[in-house]
Amino acid sequence: MAKRVKAAARRKPSKPRLPKVARGELKTLLDFVRYAVSRFSEAKLTFAHGTTDPVAEAAFLVCEALHLHPDQFVAFASARVTHVEGEKILDLIGQRVTTGKPAAYLVNKIYMRGLPFYVDERVIVPRSFIGELLDRHFGGESDDSVELLDPFAVQHVLDLCTGSGCLAILAARHFPDATIDAVDVSKDALDVAARNVGDHGLADRIALHHGDLFATLGFRRYDLIISNPPYVDAEGMAGLPRECRAEPELAFDGGPDGLDVVRRILKDASAHLTPQGGLVCEIGRGREQLEAAFPDLALLWLDTEESEGEVFWITAADLA
Repeated sequence: MAKRVKAAARRKPSKPRLPKVARGELKTLLDFVRYAVSRFSEAKLTFAHGTTDPVAEAAFLVCEALHLHPDQFVAFASARVTHVEGEKILDLIGQRVTTGKPAAYLVNKIYMRGLPFYVDERVIVPRSFIGELLDRHFGGESDDSVELLDPFAVQHVLDLCTGSGCLAILAARHFPDATIDAVDVSKDALDVAARNVGDHGLADRIALHHGDLFATLGFRRYDLIISNPPYVDAEGMAGLPRECRAEPELAFDGGPDGLDVVRRILKDASAHLTPQGGLVCEIGRGREQLEAAFPDLALLWLDTEESEGEVFWITAADLA
């Protein structure tokens, strides 16, 4: 008995297993989505990586397994899935439940504003609101949105903490006459960004720089600076869900109050903006702390369909 107890103690805890599915029980794309939602809900997964609920995440994984764009799901929802395809879908569902990794890592892809981007564990899974704000406030798609800059007047853009390069790429597409500098302190992240820049055919317009914020840029000035920097405070870091702990800690940790990097950006941004330029910066839930730390700054808070008070705009004049 003692030997069996010791042997059991040495065994690694078993991972949760998916129930066996009899061949033929799941037939259509919609059947697999329903099954995935049940398993995701049972496993109490967290959804914060491009999808906000188990249904959207299940549809994303099913579409990726079948090489479909997420927008095509409705058109094919009732289509039958082959046995080989079904096995691939079930394998992805199983990995999502047992590993806890973000779905984007399992398929090495995420979509922003409908565009696909390559991602892996070297970069945070992009889910910034700034892409939507570029559409809303810079030559906007919405009639009731304030236009902050004329997109055709923007010649130079800087993306700080670029990560996978997705915001730099969205900026290049949104500002047709602009060149973009994208900076990150992580060489690994820049390798991923380089792949995305190449995939989108923008190597002639986007330059990647390895360095700490403005340090490698000399005296260059920009019409627009965008940044989604690390902004999670110490309490938030301690409570990160399992999915987020699979991502690079460097991309989250914003110091005790979450504002360490944001303070540095605000301190130096005016020296790198043209007189008519401005800064767009995402800070998550840090609005109250930021306003308390900088009560005299004229911050304009930009809301999106899914956020309120998480991204601010400030002009070069107000920063100076």
